[in-house]
Amino acid sequence: MQISYNWLKQFLKLDWEAEKTAELLTDLGLEVEGVTSFESVKGGLKGIVVGEVLSCIKHPNADKLKLTTVNVGAEAPLQIVCGAPNVDKGQKVPVATIGTTLYTPEGEAWKIKKGKIRGEVSEGMICAEDELGLGSNHDGIMVLDSKIPVGTPASEIFSVELDEVFEIGLTPNRADAMSHYGVARDLKAGFRQKEINKELITPSVSNFNVDNRSLKMLVEVEDSKLAPRYCGVTISNLVVQTSPDWLKNRLKAIGLKPINNVVDATNYVLHELGQPLHAFDADRIHGRKVLVKTLPAGTKFMTLDGEERSLHEDDLMICDTEKPMCLAGIFGGINTGVTESTTSIFLESAYFDPVSIRKTAKRHGLNTDASFRFERGIDIENVEYALKRAALLIKEIAGGDITSDIEDFYPKKIEEQQVFLTFEKTYSLIGQEIPQDTIKSILASLDIKVKNVTETGLGLSIPSYRVDVYREVDVIEEILRVYGYNNIDFKTKLNASVAPISKFDDYKLQQKLGDQLASIGFYEIMANSLTSANYTELLDASLVHEPVKMLNPLSNDLSVMRQSMLFSGLEAISYNLNRRKPNLKLFEFGKTYHQQNGKKIENKHLSLFVTGNRHQESWSVHEKQSDFFYLKSVATNLLERLGITNLQPFPLVNTIFSEGIMLRGSKKELVSIGLVKKSILKKLDIKQDVLYADFNWDHIISLASKNSIQYKEIPKNPEVRRDFALLLNDSVTFNEIHQIGFQSEKKLLKTINLFDVYTGDKLPEGKKSYAVSFTLQDEQKTLTDKQIDKIMAKLQRRYEEELGAELR
Repeated sequence: MQISYNWLKQFLKLDWEAEKTAELLTDLGLEVEGVTSFESVKGGLKGIVVGEVLSCIKHPNADKLKLTTVNVGAEAPLQIVCGAPNVDKGQKVPVATIGTTLYTPEGEAWKIKKGKIRGEVSEGMICAEDELGLGSNHDGIMVLDSKIPVGTPASEIFSVELDEVFEIGLTPNRADAMSHYGVARDLKAGFRQKEINKELITPSVSNFNVDNRSLKMLVEVEDSKLAPRYCGVTISNLVVQTSPDWLKNRLKAIGLKPINNVVDATNYVLHELGQPLHAFDADRIHGRKVLVKTLPAGTKFMTLDGEERSLHEDDLMICDTEKPMCLAGIFGGINTGVTESTTSIFLESAYFDPVSIRKTAKRHGLNTDASFRFERGIDIENVEYALKRAALLIKEIAGGDITSDIEDFYPKKIEEQQVFLTFEKTYSLIGQEIPQDTIKSILASLDIKVKNVTETGLGLSIPSYRVDVYREVDVIEEILRVYGYNNIDFKTKLNASVAPISKFDDYKLQQKLGDQLASIGFYEIMANSLTSANYTELLDASLVHEPVKMLNPLSNDLSVMRQSMLFSGLEAISYNLNRRKPNLKLFEFGKTYHQQNGKKIENKHLSLFVTGNRHQESWSVHEKQSDFFYLKSVATNLLERLGITNLQPFPLVNTIFSEGIMLRGSKKELVSIGLVKKSILKKLDIKQDVLYADFNWDHIISLASKNSIQYKEIPKNPEVRRDFALLLNDSVTFNEIHQIGFQSEKKLLKTINLFDVYTGDKLPEGKKSYAVSFTLQDEQKTLTDKQIDKIMAKLQRRYEEELGAELR
């Protein structure tokens, strides 16, 4: 939120530097994230002075240029080459001297330098209106009043306004501070705590009166829950035109683009008082009747941005007797907007139900300054005052007459919230005692009325504009922020308790594996747990459960809790691939969510994603594509790091993988690994292979906690390696070779490794060749050739009998 310091000074007479005021605002909870300078004219007309043209002759080397001498109050006149057709001797003109920075209409800076134009020296520039940023006219140079003294800075003539703008990171609960008036209220309370009494100056509406009743507009509200208060008044015989400079400067300072005096006036009051308003062209309101109601679902409505929208049955609309005119509290319609031909308006000021506005705005993807405030709750008691303020401002800058009484629909007055504040609770939460007189003073500065006083506390009445204060703790928070967090004493003693911890705590295991993954080039991602419901269409039915849906989703893409870790990772991969980052290794710790028999279930996972080359391009490392076996080795190493071994692989079918396996341990499914299906990748516009591993973290935690560290001495006797080249059927897997080997020799056989695979036309059809190594070792003595040959013969026999293997 942007707040103009000059605008604030209209409410409080301030002489502090902006930085000092920013510190106070931050201390009060309105965190100032930055202070920027604003100039009503870009560059502030620095270096522009009034000059008098002493002579003006035709340029000797150019037909369309003139050679002038200009007195700017310096020791000697300047020679300036000028191309304007209207330059002449005796004129007072604005001159940009050497070193002055000017700006193009697009905001690009360029500096005036001494140079030669067609052979003649030019020592400055006589400026046109658009070159100074004072308008759009470029027909010729500006000719100034002849009475202005030579050398006068142009900034004094054109009243350049300099301002400083606070960028406030406002928390969502502080709806009361979403205006200059609201910020000024807080500043006043902060000053009072510093024993500086500042009067809060509010715009007067005492001279509001009805000029005549020639344009009465009836108002009818069908649902007082959706619109608890609705006010309106008509203004006739006005002239829609450009706003005065002071109003345009106020809006420009906070980043708004001026439109016309009527619309600018409503925007001004919005940011001044925090009350949204809307002006309708009264001549386009059929039946001279304003209806506040909902319309049937599917009704078409064209908004001011030219987009046709299909209404929901719960959207609150402002209508006339024939058509909808406005999405209440959000966006106006194209058919009743104020234009240059408008002469009469119906001015609306209202309080709409925050929940209704929030849902409608999200349904239609609209976020406006008005909806931003209505969604968070405005001051219902400020509705009529803001209407009068806006009506008087429009009369001031657009002329016209107030031609109706104020129509004020307010059937049920909202009572102020009552809260009882106990001193004991206040001292307990703040951490120290604050004098009761100080508490009362702070409450008074915040417009919180003390209704009754007891020995234990205070009975309070909360002003209507503080919609976020309705509990005792809320009042205590208000007291503390004005009293000052910096004024709370630090204790000289720190108490801490030591909690029992386990090396198998979830976060410790996460940190251990996260460090291991980072050490081999993986990057951690943290994705949103909300995702699109459409993703479940890409999963097999066996993987889809009843989703956990959002009651009030931010968008269709964030409407359900994720059931799989896959898609958040694929979104990250797609994002990186679109930015020319093809080699990725990512991991994420997160949860999946679903419902079963009405019960909501959370499961924790670790997911790994690998795509592209295994290593970044380098002169010393050949490019090698990441493959299934690489990711499997990473997954196996992670499990072994936690002491989980003896993994059993099983093929995966009907899953998200085109090829994949499941690793199990102790009869629990631990991790599924594989190549993601092309059909899924295509939906996310991924054109290269992606390998994915999904760890069931809950199962891994349960197994890891059961493992203890085991160690043994390094054997003193040497190990022996023997190799087999086995001719096998294509259907035989290495896992079968591995299992048979250890079933045959459990004591001396230590490892079995597949180090070469050969398939080709030199082998019989349906055959393949596996080169397998066997490591043997006796920890007590050196093996003899007789022992080794016996073991290898037994292995050969088992492979021949059970797998149909042949030695090559």
